[in-house]
Amino acid sequence: MIKVHLKNNNTKEVNLGTTLFDLAKNLGGSLYKDVCAAKVDGELKDIKSPIEKECSVEFLTFDSEEGRKTYWHTTAHILAQAVCRLYPNAKYAIGPAIDEGFYYDFDMEETINEEDFEKIEAEMKKIIDENFSVDIIRTTEKEAVDIMNKRNQPYKIELIEKHKNDKSLILRKQGEFIDLCGGSHMMSTGKIKAFKLLSRAGAYWKGDSKNKMLTRIYGISFPKKSMLEEYLQVLQDRKLRDHRKIGKDLKLFMTHPLVGSGLPIYLPDGATIRRNLERYIQDKEIELGYKHVYTPSVATTDLYKISGHWDHYKDDMFPVMKVDTEEFVLRPMNCPHHMLIYKSELRSYRDLPIRIGELAHDFRYENSGAVCGLERVRQMCQNDAHLFVRPEQIKEEVGNVLKLIFDVWKNDFGFDKFDIRLSLRDKENKEKYIDNDEMWETAENQLRDILQELKIDFYEAKGEAAFYGPKIDIQIKSALMHDVTIPTCQLDFALPKRFDLKYVGKDGQEHMPIVIHRAVLGSSDRFISFLLEETKGNLPIWLAPEQVRILPLNESMTEFAENLKKEMISAGIQRVTANLCNEKIGYKIREAQLSKIPYMVILGNKELESGKISVRSCVKGDLGLMDKDEFINMILNDIKNKK
Repeated sequence: MIKVHLKNNNTKEVNLGTTLFDLAKNLGGSLYKDVCAAKVDGELKDIKSPIEKECSVEFLTFDSEEGRKTYWHTTAHILAQAVCRLYPNAKYAIGPAIDEGFYYDFDMEETINEEDFEKIEAEMKKIIDENFSVDIIRTTEKEAVDIMNKRNQPYKIELIEKHKNDKSLILRKQGEFIDLCGGSHMMSTGKIKAFKLLSRAGAYWKGDSKNKMLTRIYGISFPKKSMLEEYLQVLQDRKLRDHRKIGKDLKLFMTHPLVGSGLPIYLPDGATIRRNLERYIQDKEIELGYKHVYTPSVATTDLYKISGHWDHYKDDMFPVMKVDTEEFVLRPMNCPHHMLIYKSELRSYRDLPIRIGELAHDFRYENSGAVCGLERVRQMCQNDAHLFVRPEQIKEEVGNVLKLIFDVWKNDFGFDKFDIRLSLRDKENKEKYIDNDEMWETAENQLRDILQELKIDFYEAKGEAAFYGPKIDIQIKSALMHDVTIPTCQLDFALPKRFDLKYVGKDGQEHMPIVIHRAVLGSSDRFISFLLEETKGNLPIWLAPEQVRILPLNESMTEFAENLKKEMISAGIQRVTANLCNEKIGYKIREAQLSKIPYMVILGNKELESGKISVRSCVKGDLGLMDKDEFINMILNDIKNKK
């Protein structure tokens, strides 16, 4: 007998060789029905693994990330088995669990489309009903190659070659299907309760475009049918929230192959949104003492060699351009330019803090497969700023940056759920960062102390720092369930030293300032994509490219509509239009609704006689008759207060 220490501090004695699943079953309750995998002494193990020594055991269900991935990985193998039954000549490659579900890659003679999913799902259901045990086969390289040769599986043979130095190779067998796989699996195929194949795509073997294009099939699975139905509803909602679809439907931005991947073109309404956002954040910053500048979008490579970006960021920059005898690059960020602005004149301690802000165009090389609408682009407009401060000003200035971030995101945009992350360097991977241990210790401790003194809840993340210093990242869970990190505040002792920045202190001696890098909206492009998905395109009235649309019932109301439009614009509602087309009112309302115009004003004989107007909200529907001045004041108030 050997002792097993469980997570709840209980200790159980079991026979040597007892499987983890048998242990779960012996513990009673519903655990053995729900368990997906287990950790033995902190290491993820297959639920069929035997207990070979005294150890600590933690059982994992679908509620845990590793439990879910075990569940999904088992389903991926069921998919592969079904495809091989239906398409005997199929060659199977890899099939991992991913953040949401799983995929499996196949090399096939046949073309599989989503219309084929129904028959594949039916075969998967048969495999689940057959409840095959998922067995572990430990074997040698030669035996594994022989098995895969007989099955004509060249991709598996290639993977065996990669792992030939492992002490033993692990194969998985379920029924007639055998795969090379060392990942964690469920006990049997019958443990999978509800699943759905979602989409197909092309994928190069090993992600290399020089290799063959394979067919990738994505899927999802859950322990309950109700969970699957809920997830499919979420997927449907995501499609409606996709900022690329909204941007196309509302004619906000476009792309074109002649311009290039990751380089969106803003159309008039999209430009209106961006212009108002940028004016809004600049006005906020001006009130707080920021001075705005414009700097070039290119610089010599020498600038980035001094800053350290050349060593730590070169792979994310565009290629070098040679002009005469100089080498230029498109800038990936603005801090080196701002360092030179600070250095352009002698500074006194009385001048600090100096807050330099810029709406700057930056360029970063993104793989063409990674670019996505406005969310991930190759040219972006950054709401960037750098604060040059004395050491004793750090706490106050970082606190003010955090206040500005919360004011914008919470008060003006209504987001009230934040995770605050203190992003630190990874001491085991120092080559990624500026080499200065003392600087890192000082900077990390100062940010930690500031968060604690301000009583802000936070967690720490090793390896998430910028290459030049630690940072405070504000993370927001988006409507698409993505962790979005847009606002950030970073402390930097490195760049001031590399650029030899100075100020004359009270003592008449030269001292080095500290730099605070900060972004509130981040890039205009990414922020707009985020906002479109959060609101489904129903933007707040102060940002909406068209705020009010006047809809006359017939041609006799044209003059009434034109006069009302002029009156509203004169009152300060800038973006008002009138639809004077000779169409039925129902059509006009539907068109305005699809265009997500915040308010519609309907004018007919009743309104002409009463002197009132009929108001309809895009979100709330019919608001009834309102006094004209009351409506105008309501809109102006909403615009002023960022409702």
